[in-house]
Amino acid sequence: MITIPYITALTTYFSYGLLFAFGQLRDFFRKIVDWWSIKNNLQGYAPICLGLEDFYIRRLYLRIQDCFNRPIASPPDAWFDVVERVSNDNNKTLKRTTRVSRCLYLGFAAADEYCTPRVIESLKKFFPSTCSPRIDGGTTTLHAELEERVANFVGKPAAVVFGMGYVTNSAILPVLMGKGSLIISDSLNHNSIVNGARGSGATIRVFQHNTPSHLEKVLREHIAEGQPRTHRPWKKIMVVVEGIYSMEGEICKLPEIVSICKKYKAYVYLDEAHSIGAVGKTGRGVCELLGVDTADVDVMMGTFTKSFGSCGGYIAGSKELIQYLKYACPAHLYATSISPPAAQQIISSIKVILGEDGSSRGAQKLAKIRENGNFFRSELQKMGFEVLGDNDSPVMPIMLYNPSKIPAFSRECLKRNVAVVTVAFPATPLLLARARICISAAHTREDLVKALEVISSVGDLVGVKYFPAEPKKQQLEGDRVKLE
Repeated sequence: MITIPYITALTTYFSYGLLFAFGQLRDFFRKIVDWWSIKNNLQGYAPICLGLEDFYIRRLYLRIQDCFNRPIASPPDAWFDVVERVSNDNNKTLKRTTRVSRCLYLGFAAADEYCTPRVIESLKKFFPSTCSPRIDGGTTTLHAELEERVANFVGKPAAVVFGMGYVTNSAILPVLMGKGSLIISDSLNHNSIVNGARGSGATIRVFQHNTPSHLEKVLREHIAEGQPRTHRPWKKIMVVVEGIYSMEGEICKLPEIVSICKKYKAYVYLDEAHSIGAVGKTGRGVCELLGVDTADVDVMMGTFTKSFGSCGGYIAGSKELIQYLKYACPAHLYATSISPPAAQQIISSIKVILGEDGSSRGAQKLAKIRENGNFFRSELQKMGFEVLGDNDSPVMPIMLYNPSKIPAFSRECLKRNVAVVTVAFPATPLLLARARICISAAHTREDLVKALEVISSVGDLVGVKYFPAEPKKQQLEGDRVKLE
């Protein structure tokens, strides 16, 4: 649980209240002006965009939209080119300029000496797309090899791959669960899980974030009560968690959760979008990191965009489960299959991670991402930032809270050639805006030190250092000399 400082919560509420009040006032006067001046063919129609979400977009998001969706003009390496944008109408619309800033991005990877030549060869052989779903002409030899490699990599008998990570969750859950089933979801699960659960028609209950004791309480209560109205036993129960929570950087308490699910005969669905290929001795995710047998996790999901430099997602499980999904899942039956060059990129990345390319680069990358992540996190905490998450997690959110600090932090960092990802409502709760830092193995210690210097100076300027900074070693040594 995040404990917000009292003064910070008060000022954040006040800022949102001020924005809301002035936004409502402007909407009131706009209605009066529109009633007198605008004559159109939509008289009598209900507004197509209605509600607080539309109000939030118009009156809050558009003011700071230059901090989001920044277009880039180079591969997404440790350093990349950001296309600068300008606005002549108070950020309602943004125009791209010909100016490009070279920025340090705390992100993923680019060209690779082993992967890239093989991807180019696959492009020549298979072309960019299969132009077909898997059940028609969309399954190539690369797709078959990829599914076999993914299954072996995560430690499951079989796997199926999809062209989009988000769809992997949102399309699979409705196939597995339905009316009369119970989904128990972590309160901070990703939106793809939330939408997939809602689309399934199953009863959904939420347990406190990463709290096994509350999960057990929810399970026990709902097993005792049974289905709503009829009180019949549930057809099946599934507990859905993430390996590393994308907005918190926290590692799932998987051993305890698996133990509880075994006790109450509930299935475990594990989303490893941010953990597969990033944590564990050989990059096999939280099961390897925490010593959990993959046989105890019924459905293993992951994506290829983070650690593998590609796109798409996978589901791994028993052969019977995967066979059923291939017959029943719309994302497999109707969506275009994953691009062959993208599939080759994943295959080559797995080979590098496992050392099958004839080098130790995979092991070095895994060690480097742990080292980089832990160094960066500890330095941010020493500076006085409130940083969420656990050690060994490459995701580290810096809490901003106040809505005025979101654009200030993002714009000031960009001026100093450091591009950061700021995240606000609805991706996070209203009061818990943050900047999400994602460390990769591509960053050198010099890159990280430069980023830390910029973030520290901007943190002082914007006022987001909510804790006292630790005194530096030189200062401590000077104090000792004085005492002597």
